[in-house]
Amino acid sequence: MNIFRLAVSRPIATSMVFIAIMVFGIYSYIRLPVDLFPEVDSPIISVITSYEGAGALEVERNVTEHLESALGTTPELLEITSTSMDNVSVVTLEFNGGANMDEATNNVRDRLGQAEFLLPDDVNDPILQKFDASAIPVVIYSVTAEESYPELEQIIDDYIVNPINRISGVGDVSVTGAPSREVQVVLDPERLRAYNLDVSRIAQALQAENISSPAGRVDLGTESYNLRVNTEFRSVEDIGGVIVANYQGRQVTLDQVASIREGFADEDAISRVNGRQGLTFAVQKQTEANTVEVSERVMAQMPAIAESLPDDVEMTLIIDTSDFIVDAINNLSSVLFYAVVFVVLVVLIFLRQWRATIVIAATIPVSLIVGFIYLTLVGSTLNMISLSSLSIALGMVVDDAIVVLENIMQHIERGSTPREAAIHGTGEVGVAVVATTLTVVAVFLPLTFLEGQTGVWFGQLGAIVVVTVVTSTVAALTLTPMMGSLMMKPVDEEGRGPLKALARGIDKGLRGIESVYRGSLRVAVRFRKTTMLAALVVFGLSVALVPRVGTEFMPISDDGFVTVSGELETSRSLDYTSEVVGRLEAQITDAVPELKRLNSTSGTSGSMFGGVGGGKNEFQLRMELIDQDDRERSVFEVADQIRGILAGTPEIVTSTVTSGNSGGAGSAQPVSVEIRGFDLEQTTALARDLAEHMEGIEGTRDVNLSRGESRPEFEIIFDRERLSDFGLTSAQVAQVVRGNIAGQTATIFRRGGDEYDVVLRYAEGERGSLEQVREMTINTPTGARVRVEDLGEIKEFMVPPNIERIDRERMLTVSAGIEGRPLNLVMEDVREWVDAQNLPPQIAITYGGDFQEQQESFQDLFLILALSLILVYLVMAGQFESLKEPFVIMFSIPFAFTGVILALLITDTPLSVIGLIGAIILVGIVVKNAIVLIDYIKLLQGRGQPIFEAIVDGSVSRLRPVLMTTLTTILAMIPLALEIGEGAELWKPMAISVIGGLSFSTVVTLIIVPVLYGMFERNAETKTGGMT
Repeated sequence: MNIFRLAVSRPIATSMVFIAIMVFGIYSYIRLPVDLFPEVDSPIISVITSYEGAGALEVERNVTEHLESALGTTPELLEITSTSMDNVSVVTLEFNGGANMDEATNNVRDRLGQAEFLLPDDVNDPILQKFDASAIPVVIYSVTAEESYPELEQIIDDYIVNPINRISGVGDVSVTGAPSREVQVVLDPERLRAYNLDVSRIAQALQAENISSPAGRVDLGTESYNLRVNTEFRSVEDIGGVIVANYQGRQVTLDQVASIREGFADEDAISRVNGRQGLTFAVQKQTEANTVEVSERVMAQMPAIAESLPDDVEMTLIIDTSDFIVDAINNLSSVLFYAVVFVVLVVLIFLRQWRATIVIAATIPVSLIVGFIYLTLVGSTLNMISLSSLSIALGMVVDDAIVVLENIMQHIERGSTPREAAIHGTGEVGVAVVATTLTVVAVFLPLTFLEGQTGVWFGQLGAIVVVTVVTSTVAALTLTPMMGSLMMKPVDEEGRGPLKALARGIDKGLRGIESVYRGSLRVAVRFRKTTMLAALVVFGLSVALVPRVGTEFMPISDDGFVTVSGELETSRSLDYTSEVVGRLEAQITDAVPELKRLNSTSGTSGSMFGGVGGGKNEFQLRMELIDQDDRERSVFEVADQIRGILAGTPEIVTSTVTSGNSGGAGSAQPVSVEIRGFDLEQTTALARDLAEHMEGIEGTRDVNLSRGESRPEFEIIFDRERLSDFGLTSAQVAQVVRGNIAGQTATIFRRGGDEYDVVLRYAEGERGSLEQVREMTINTPTGARVRVEDLGEIKEFMVPPNIERIDRERMLTVSAGIEGRPLNLVMEDVREWVDAQNLPPQIAITYGGDFQEQQESFQDLFLILALSLILVYLVMAGQFESLKEPFVIMFSIPFAFTGVILALLITDTPLSVIGLIGAIILVGIVVKNAIVLIDYIKLLQGRGQPIFEAIVDGSVSRLRPVLMTTLTTILAMIPLALEIGEGAELWKPMAISVIGGLSFSTVVTLIIVPVLYGMFERNAETKTGGMT
């Protein structure tokens, strides 16, 4: 007994099965965590190494090159890049998409251990950072204060960080920009000289007197106790009493040669929120925690936390990622709802029966709910990709039910009982329904083979569509005939009065369409050569239009945020940078009425996202605009205005303005040209010429060089013979000079569970000039003192602030944003200039950024398209037991691409990765209609009809289901194409591709496919006289 006969024979059992599926689906939906995007295991590891006091060249030579050599042999390594800057080396390792990142992390750690002996002694241990999506903050707050500002670090620890860390699901609370308390030992150079002391000797004395170590065990009677030596400092006064020398028989204490006080470390950055100085704290969730739930728990505690703070301490919410997630999910849910309404209306209009509409609509929740079960089973989340996937699948989940029920209705109208019609009607189209589903699976399943972030996205899209469409087929072959046998009646028995009149009117209109189609098809079949020639001409013209279609990597949506990254001259101080940024803040606040919140950071404060900050001449601005519905201008228009303000600020050397959101897949600067070569001057000169040319290219914005302007640096060059004469080494002298100027952390002072660095350095007025450096004295082994200038000379050099490398080769990047022009056209102009240059052999140019990502993604997707076409052919060849008939059906596919081209041109939409996915999806959708058409024509042929009559009658008979399945798919895409709701913008290009391609290919399917089938069958039919 076949499946549909069994379902009709046992309606209660069938109903119970689907009710059970619904129960499991609802349970899964309730349990699903909510997030913005699927979790991505990024194949990137960064190694960050601190080398205090070293310039970019020294960091590159002594740290970065050694690390690259050691790490370059790591298995599965795809690319190694690095940035060497003052004090810091950052080496970034990108692995193959399928690499096991836990194993890769262990391999990197092993190689770091082998490389450490090659690094200078004063280099800090390398820090390994693996990107973790859960490390992205869930909530970010700013904290400002007036009188309490000096104690702000302690206040935040006690009143904010500790309570939030106790909240379930919170992984960490990171604070940036807080004033860091320390014990400052400010040395008097004159007194040090008088007592023949230097920084290193004082540091050694403090370390020796601030110890706590076990000394064994002692016995007291029958008891045994631990013994500990503890001379740790218990107060700041204890530090001042440390004996640092014996001079002429007298003990010299630290407070005789230095002033000791509690203070704050020099600021690396100054942060402000809406003009007020403060700091920020970010709440990160645990890896498995639900973003929305963690955010809700944190926000619920904030009123109580705010009440506990001193009166002048104020918290301001900067980011709550759950807001965008909830809005995006709710809006996409609305899109899904609208799509369901459209689909149901189409079914009701075409079938003219509310009973038929209910039968077909029943397959929608059953199919979609299985998508939630799948997400739960694989441990995924309810996110923008999964909901958008369900919306995309919606137009297809009713296709099989439409085909089955429409055929059942035809049998009922011919006089069959509902039960007989359900069994025989389903049996006639059952094979075709299964075959059409297999073609959809053949198209979407290869998407799961993609790698990287786009692979995670489209892999989930492919899997969800496959699961829902297969479920819809099972429902169409069981639930639909079962419900049809119980509910369907002949149309004449439906309703009375206005409803009957409306049904007759609709039927009359549809019969009119069928009549026109019948006549058109007869003409097309009779003049088949002319028809085919016209079709080929149309396709040829569409191919000629391809160069006019622009391309981009990913579409950009208005997310209401504008970010500015900029630099002043490299020699500018933090206070000067802060002053310039303050003026910018005031200008922007006055000029942008749409502004909701403005955050600024001057200097480097580290990053909440695991990044590494820059210099004191750098700054960042982050602007949040009011809701899109409440403003007249787009975020891109506001960004243009910000660019004008920046251009009018002469102190700014470079700046980049980014706006909009590409779902996290695109880069801030889509155009990226990488100039590789060792010679810094040569590559810099070429980069400047390229940047000047790029500024004149239409559509480019914010052209920047990754390497800043070279700046002066002073080097002390020792005379080794003089050092030898005084019994000194370069390392000894360098350590003393560094301690005097940069300071030296001698030890740790503990109080009340807190730890503070004890920092030694010269007073501010004693270490700021070159003359003071020259006059610094060094103690020799004989007890004599010698000045720095007597040991060598100080020279000035121009050095780069940073050096980038890729695959162990120096690189300089020229990058730019684009606006108002497709990426491919901008890159054509860039490449034309590059190709015209006569480059020396030691310089090479490659392209990165969105262009590289686009090229790689397009290449992968075209391979997926080819694989899908092969799989679709194999499915159809197996169904029809023919090698030629699949070619007839697949003839409609090129015309689907014609529709895509026309739709993109009409809507002025560039072809992106998302749009190309839409074109791939069309392969499965288009052939479904053609299969239904050809399968029924062959059925009529098998019943003895001549080929001409079979083509016309079969095509007209299948017109309604073809139009219904086409319209349901198109209408399901309309909410996405119209960008209804936040998050829908991402899928607009795909919706446009599907709507355009399906609309055009449907005409081809209804006209050209029957004609071509007739031409293949003509010889055989001519012998019987059926084809003229």
